[in-house]
Amino acid sequence: MNTDLPSDVELHALAQAVAECLIARGQTVVAAESCTGGWIAKVLTDIPGSSSWFECGVVAYSYEAKESLLGVQPQTLERHGAVSQETAVEMVSGALARYGASVAVAVTGVAGPGGGTSEKPVGTVWIGWKRRGGYARAELFHFDGDREAVRRQTVGAALDGVRRILTS
Repeated sequence: MNTDLPSDVELHALAQAVAECLIARGQTVVAAESCTGGWIAKVLTDIPGSSSWFECGVVAYSYEAKESLLGVQPQTLERHGAVSQETAVEMVSGALARYGASVAVAVTGVAGPGGGTSEKPVGTVWIGWKRRGGYARAELFHFDGDREAVRRQTVGAALDGVRRILTS
């Protein structure tokens, strides 16, 4: 097993740090997930009392779900694809606008084992973050490993980014 992968304990610690930041600031979070299939929401809601700071999670794999649930523009998906900076920015912005939280995180990527291309190989993941009243930003990651490894690393990076936004 890849020792660089965040363990369940490390993911829980990251989620706990996010929870503490949100509670201290009286804020809430929303997660818009594609390649992680709700794993970010699961890790966050594993924490007792999460209903006071976790607004909701949206799992949107298809183009149609990204459009209807998160407000991603069809033109964005046609031009750039689901795994792109543009889509991650629209996902995180749409989640924040539609679901009323203080901060949002969005993930879209190729977890594998199939679906990769030469331009977007397996392990390519875009993560977006946005704070209410701020600008969305998205970062490109290239994770190694199988589907489980890519998804686990995505959850860790997404939570770490939320923590960084809340403490900056």
